[in-house]
Amino acid sequence: MERYKKKKLPNINLRYNALSALVYIIGIVLMLQLFNLQIVNGASYRETSNTRLTRESILYASRGYILDRNGIELATTEMTFSLEMYKTKLDDKILNETALKIINTLEANGDSYTDTFPIKINPFEYTFSSEEKKKSWLKTYKLDENTTAEEAFYYFKDKYDIENEDITEIRKILVIRYRISSEGYSTTKSLTISNNISRTSALVFTEQSDTYPGVTVGQSSKRTYPNGNLATHILGYVNSITSEQYQENKDKGYLMSDIYGQTGVEYVFEKYLKGKNGVKQIDMSVDGEIVSEYVSEEATQGSDVVLTIDANLQSITEQALENTINNIRNRRIW
Repeated sequence: MERYKKKKLPNINLRYNALSALVYIIGIVLMLQLFNLQIVNGASYRETSNTRLTRESILYASRGYILDRNGIELATTEMTFSLEMYKTKLDDKILNETALKIINTLEANGDSYTDTFPIKINPFEYTFSSEEKKKSWLKTYKLDENTTAEEAFYYFKDKYDIENEDITEIRKILVIRYRISSEGYSTTKSLTISNNISRTSALVFTEQSDTYPGVTVGQSSKRTYPNGNLATHILGYVNSITSEQYQENKDKGYLMSDIYGQTGVEYVFEKYLKGKNGVKQIDMSVDGEIVSEYVSEEATQGSDVVLTIDANLQSITEQALENTINNIRNRRIW
């Protein structure tokens, strides 16, 4: 039995040595590969990684419809284009130049944009609704409560290193720079500059993306009223959410770029009409080129609201009232 074991020992040692050599070879191969990844091609891989980022784009939910008792649409929603901006590796000078080009392009095509900077020019004046809000705002930026609108304006010019001297251009830049600092944005979460731009602007920003770094075109929604001014005193209207409304509702999923019911049915049933925004993931390079995109969270449309009014009867009533008023004005009372 002992002789049998002794005869097998050389084979066991041979297998052990072969296994050890294989482990060493694999270890050396892994170390060489790691050296290649981190040292030899490390810079190249880091550059590739830095130029490909997954970013989130907002899919704005369609607002719920308002219908009359017979299902006639009184308020609807149509999809439009939105303009979004992501943080990129730009110095202040390039960022300011980009901001000015963005606003100039939007204005040239008659497009509106979200403007929360609380100072107007020509003449300089604050836009706060109360003296208390102005003082609170000045305190936030550590400015004396007696700071004039002009002094505050130039404070922000210096704060954002704006080199332009024309006050109109300065304010256009401040529109975006102020929103960036007050609302924030990142390489993965965008700042919505406008949620309703024209197709012309959308084409410019898309086709000339290399001149608008970090800027992408998404989809948004626009409130429409198919019957014009019919029952406007009942329906009310929507507008960009105010700072006060945003502060009260930001924990409910609202963004500064959202619309909000201001009066009438639009206001009273806001929480039902408001849908839930979705999220689209965008793989984008630093220079703004979209590599791929997919929806990670679908947008949910708001609920419809059905009223008890009859649109046809309401139209006849309003027309009769208008005719009566015109007759009274013309002193023709029948």
